[in-house]
Amino acid sequence: MASRRHLTRGLRFRLTAGYALLFAILLVGVAALFRERLVYTFNGEAHDVLEQEWAAMKGYLRIERIPVRGRPPGREPCKLYRPTWEYDKNDPDEDFAVERLRRVYLLTDAKGCMMEVSTIYQSIGIEKPAEIEAAVKHGEPVWKLRYSPHGIPYLIRAGVVFDEHHQSPFYVAVGRAMDESDQVLKRYTWMYAGLIPVSLLFGCLLGWFLSGRALMPVIEVAKTAQRISGSNLSLRIPARAAGDELDYLILTFNRMIERLETSFRQIRQFSTDVSHELRTPITAIRGQLEVALFTAKTVDQYRDATLNCLQDIERLSQIVRALLLLSQAESGQLALQKTRLDLSSVVRDIVEQFQIPAEGGRVQLSCDLPRECPAEVDRVQIERMLSNLLSNAIKFTPAGGSVHVGLRRMPEFIEMAVEDTGCGIPAEHVAHIFERFYRVPAAQETCAHAEPGLGLGLSFVAWIAKAHGGTVRVDSTPGTGTRFTVSLPATLPESAPQEPEPAPAALG
Repeated sequence: MASRRHLTRGLRFRLTAGYALLFAILLVGVAALFRERLVYTFNGEAHDVLEQEWAAMKGYLRIERIPVRGRPPGREPCKLYRPTWEYDKNDPDEDFAVERLRRVYLLTDAKGCMMEVSTIYQSIGIEKPAEIEAAVKHGEPVWKLRYSPHGIPYLIRAGVVFDEHHQSPFYVAVGRAMDESDQVLKRYTWMYAGLIPVSLLFGCLLGWFLSGRALMPVIEVAKTAQRISGSNLSLRIPARAAGDELDYLILTFNRMIERLETSFRQIRQFSTDVSHELRTPITAIRGQLEVALFTAKTVDQYRDATLNCLQDIERLSQIVRALLLLSQAESGQLALQKTRLDLSSVVRDIVEQFQIPAEGGRVQLSCDLPRECPAEVDRVQIERMLSNLLSNAIKFTPAGGSVHVGLRRMPEFIEMAVEDTGCGIPAEHVAHIFERFYRVPAAQETCAHAEPGLGLGLSFVAWIAKAHGGTVRVDSTPGTGTRFTVSLPATLPESAPQEPEPAPAALG
């Protein structure tokens, strides 16, 4: 029962059932339409033949008044007229034509008094006098379909004719058997009734085969998806080069797997980097405590060990705090608190804060700011972004170098640039510097004076710019310097999310 339910719910079964239903409707519709066309054709031919026979009948039939003096007592009016058929009895064609006309034939006067009637017409039923009077009164042709006791259909054409002097009207009806047409229609109906089930069976088998062929790439996609795991994301489905919807599905699936593979690789790298970054201060703390436990003898020695432990704990806290903030930012939990403020004043304050560390590294820090630069931004996040950029610029600029901050407002965007004359970034690393924990390997060789950071600062820069609807561009030449250009929209949407923010922090 379960397997049967699974079969009927399958896409292949539903496609086949839909195809069979459409095929059945099409077959029945075509059969009905063709049958109606046959009926229309047979009826048209029968009407044409009866019209011709009606015209021939009017040419052969003569109704003469019997010459008598006065009216014989008790004699009906129709007995005063005599129908005669004028034709050449020696001509077999005319004789056959008249005999055919008189096979289904009725002649009465205007009151319904019967003058002549054929045996076949009597079997199909003679009209009542009231019907005849009404037909004579209207004078229009009357068409009827009658059936004999044996079920043979007859098409009747009735109308009005006049005597030879065109004085008295008479009711005349001629008919034609429709049994041959009826037999053809019956044979056609039975033939099609037997052909439709066979055609439906063939159509179902063909639909089942075609739907199976059409769904084969989908099944391949499903099988490939079952084989994919976190350690096996290199599988790809080969394209069919047909340019259809299934190729688009395969392409979309392969791209999804590529994104998953990239995400899994980043997660593994992130886990490795986090474990390394956390293990280093934890190992240092443990070492300091063990040294203090086994070798310290004086208060100063214990104080020094405690101080070193506190410094490592502070570094560990910075890592955890930075990861938490970045995780909240990338998951959408860290929203912006945008307000209208003077961006020139904000940049000037941050530059002044970094003057002391710049002087300590013998780096010249300067800025070029407009008098006013109104903007609608999150002050805390903008300060964090600029602090991270300045911290990196000063750290990787050797003594005697310079760092310059520029700010200018355009009609559609605000451009903030931090440019240094430091070590520079090799081209192959530029695309990765905004990834978490990514640190340029060559930086320690060319900038030996720079202390290694966490590799999270530029990740915050990228998120802050994106959250404000802006972008970050990097231009760097190894040995010459680096320029970070942040472009922010001059006008931001009014429906910005509002949530409190933590204090700014510069993260390497």
